[in-house]
Amino acid sequence: MKIPFVDLKAQYLNIQSEIDEAIRGVLNETAFIMGSRKEAFERDFAAFCRAPFCVGVGSGTDALYLALKALGVGPGDEVITVSHTFIATAEAISAAGATPRFVDVEPDGQLMNPALIEEAITPRTKAIVPVHLFGQMCEMTRILAIADRHGLVVLEDAAQAHAAEFHGKRSPLCQVAAFSFYPGKNLGAYGDAGAVVTHDNEIYKHVFCQHDHGRPKGFKHEHPALGFGYRMDALQAAILHVKLRHLERWTDLRRKHAARYRERLQEVVTVPHEHPNRRHVYHLYPIRTQKRTALQQHLQAAGISTGIHYPIPAHLQPCYGFLGYQRGALPVTEQCADQLLSLPMYADLTDAQVDYVCDRVLEFFQK
Repeated sequence: MKIPFVDLKAQYLNIQSEIDEAIRGVLNETAFIMGSRKEAFERDFAAFCRAPFCVGVGSGTDALYLALKALGVGPGDEVITVSHTFIATAEAISAAGATPRFVDVEPDGQLMNPALIEEAITPRTKAIVPVHLFGQMCEMTRILAIADRHGLVVLEDAAQAHAAEFHGKRSPLCQVAAFSFYPGKNLGAYGDAGAVVTHDNEIYKHVFCQHDHGRPKGFKHEHPALGFGYRMDALQAAILHVKLRHLERWTDLRRKHAARYRERLQEVVTVPHEHPNRRHVYHLYPIRTQKRTALQQHLQAAGISTGIHYPIPAHLQPCYGFLGYQRGALPVTEQCADQLLSLPMYADLTDAQVDYVCDRVLEFFQK
């Protein structure tokens, strides 16, 4: 049996008629930039997140950058975040002119450890960027309380957390969150796309202006500010609007697959930890084992594709060598980098495929 790590073809075939109709609609309208398709998706995705405002942008990295700038982050500032994340989190901080300051993650859940935040705060600290990694939200109550005590702004990196919940609430719990719609995400486009979702009208207006060459909403020829072209195109908006209708069902299926993985594998590997009062949406399903390389090779030989997230943490990347972090600085993050192996996880997995993966993992450890 061949099982891909992500099967976007299967997803497309299941909703092909809806997707094709949406694409034809954009082609027939020949309205490819801005317009009603983008506005409709922004309206409905904001409602899905239970927030009033959304701006569709060109990528999740664009969303992080624009949100940071809207929060006033700039040169000379420091931003506390985690190293156990895709490089875009830190990259956007650097692009805004600020310096990332990394803290370690919790052993359970592998999310930002709130107990380590205050010792990382300096007079230059401007913001905190918690990352809702792998589909589970961080301990936002404690993070927001720390930010409030120290007068810091918070941006949620929700790139992997579409439909995730913390005590029944969705991102953003603070003023603003950044989402990615990279194709493999739980809600994925057919190219790059992202969104800034906010409860704050001023942040919304700032991001909207910046993402459309410095033009406020309703302006065409006047540019009161300097911006850039960070817009989501209409084709991606139309595709995402179709997929949004299926996201709750897909999330339930991911959670069902995760429960089966947990039931069958928890005795032989460390499976993802789901915190109480949080809805984990399982963007990825990373197991932890000291025998990662051998297990990955065993699964590959059995036709099962896997992934590693993330083998080189941000604080050890060559591009951040100037920050001076050495191996051992973030021990939990580094252990995750050495031991995590992501199993296939997508809504269109069948029960037979999940069981086949489990059988092969168990087979490996029985040897």
